[in-house]
Amino acid sequence: MKYFSILCLTLLGILSCSKSDKGVTPSACSNTSASAETIQIFPATHPLNTDISAAKKDSRSDNIITFLASGSGGIKADFGSGLYNGATIGIPFVVVCDKQPKVQITFQGDSYDDDYGDESDPGPYPIPTTAPIEGNGAEDSHVIAVDVDNKKLYELYNANVAGNGWQASAGAVFDLTKEVYRPAGWTSADAAGLPVFPCLVRYDEVASGEIDHAIRFTLSKDKCMKGYLSPARHLVNGSNANSAIPTPMGMRLRLRANFDVSTYSATNQVILKAMKKYGIILADIGTSFYVTGAPDSRWDNDDLQKLKNVKPADFEVVEMGTIVTK
Repeated sequence: MKYFSILCLTLLGILSCSKSDKGVTPSACSNTSASAETIQIFPATHPLNTDISAAKKDSRSDNIITFLASGSGGIKADFGSGLYNGATIGIPFVVVCDKQPKVQITFQGDSYDDDYGDESDPGPYPIPTTAPIEGNGAEDSHVIAVDVDNKKLYELYNANVAGNGWQASAGAVFDLTKEVYRPAGWTSADAAGLPVFPCLVRYDEVASGEIDHAIRFTLSKDKCMKGYLSPARHLVNGSNANSAIPTPMGMRLRLRANFDVSTYSATNQVILKAMKKYGIILADIGTSFYVTGAPDSRWDNDDLQKLKNVKPADFEVVEMGTIVTK
């Protein structure tokens, strides 16, 4: 991600920070969401941060896009401001500092999903029990903490508070200073074995004028195959068995270079330009072409919904390497 100077100005309710020389870090830790943008989120060489605008188009792209477009609507911003069914809209995260106490993490399954403790990083994690839970505990229930002092990322899936700690189906820890991956075949807090936070659309980075990473998106089960492509490390039980149109976890799509973004708002142009340069990456089963971001009171929901005018046919598939199917 980008490095920012410590001094930020708040104008008209929109936080913006001026860029500074790389290597500068805050002198004191702040628990604000904006402070997550002051640290580098994985090295620039990490695949999630790689410019794929000039990468080869996959030879099967046209057929894959036709398959994905069938029965699918436009892009849906699965994040925003306010509440939906009593919960914030998107996948929330909390920023923690070096002195944040670590708490016990218990891995076990429940009626929603199984126990993936054997594919998880053991606790304790520095996640406060007051951290927000995605959907207030409904469905995937992701819980994320970004340690900006130690530059580490802690993520839980299907999580809920258990005493003075957390219970979850899965958990993963990432060193944000290294180009690291899950072991082959391992899940994470995401089905694809990818980190969640680095692929979220976040308000403060959009306000800075640039998203410089791939964006997380989902497809319905019938549109996913049982396989994964690096940097993903875990497959899902998708029902697409047609090898001529592979759709593995980790598949990267990019918005076509000639797609006209000029009619969109400044906010949406930042998002769409990132889709051209870094693409969207398949990370989980869900509603087709839902792109994921973090909730923030400053999002304009009506404006974000205009992204629905961007259709699957406006994308192309980036050339895929080896697909792991077992």
